[in-house]
Amino acid sequence: MFETTIAGSLPKPSWLATPRMLWAPWQLDGDLLTEGKRDATLLALKIQADAGIDIVTDGEQSRQHFVHGFVEGIAGIDFDRRVRMGIRNNRYEAMVPTVTGKLRRKGSIHAAEALIARTHTAQRLKFTLPGPMTIVDTVADAHYGDRKSLAMAFAEVLNEEALELAAIGVDVIQFDEPAFNVYLDDVVEWGIAALHRAAQGLSCKTAVHICYGYGIAANIEWKGTLGIEWRQYEAIFPALAASRIDQISLECANSRVPTELLALLAGKDVLVGAIDVASEQVETPEEVAATLERALRFVPPERLFPCTNCGMAPLDRALAAQKLAALVAGAALLRGCVG
Repeated sequence: MFETTIAGSLPKPSWLATPRMLWAPWQLDGDLLTEGKRDATLLALKIQADAGIDIVTDGEQSRQHFVHGFVEGIAGIDFDRRVRMGIRNNRYEAMVPTVTGKLRRKGSIHAAEALIARTHTAQRLKFTLPGPMTIVDTVADAHYGDRKSLAMAFAEVLNEEALELAAIGVDVIQFDEPAFNVYLDDVVEWGIAALHRAAQGLSCKTAVHICYGYGIAANIEWKGTLGIEWRQYEAIFPALAASRIDQISLECANSRVPTELLALLAGKDVLVGAIDVASEQVETPEEVAATLERALRFVPPERLFPCTNCGMAPLDRALAAQKLAALVAGAALLRGCVG
């Protein structure tokens, strides 16, 4: 009960990538980069194990960015044809590659890094992939012509990858969909259908991660415009509850999400974000337990999994480790009260 996990990413060591930033440039290249990614993955597993995390990830140590780390392995995308584009409904701009032809995998994209993680931990392993809608929102399209068609094309190649990861022994495959909090009508109209196509045929647990984004300035400023209650989840939770996805991962720590909205996810495992990745303050175990306890009013204990709000890639490494320890300690507190 109250098994802990993380949203996905952990900070990279400074010898692998520039610390405390997204899209951090690699500090190594060639064979040294390959070796460094492997070593960083083993270190990420140990950091989680030392903290007491129950369901671990590879920390996304081999990816410069959670979307582009995947799409780099897909033919039909031209990284030399980058354009500046507003993403997440123009919340911020980024230089993104362009889809110029039919999408197909060039080969396995993440299998090697998943295998490293699977080989070096006996714990349950979660592996994260970007969701179709979020990929569509992070590339430019000069081929498919509409977002739904492009999302379905990405869902097909995601499914090929996900089936391969499951065959390696990954226990949970999570699709990251921060765009679900932005394009609410599209989620219902085609976003969940694309998610189903990406997860088609998987026998392992499936999850979707939805949040208000990394703790970067553009996201923090956007949150300031959302008012005293953040009700984006209300528009999409009923459709997610009716979906074939097993687990929903979302942001609850220091958020203005009305806790009662969690009742709309009846029948799903809920990964409750109890660690604020936008704060430099380390939560106390009591604060973590309080966040989880509020969620427990609407989520059965056997379906509640303490988690982080979002990825921790931009954080200081020591801070991230302290926050993981707080998550585990807070879950233990609640377990003692409920058990």
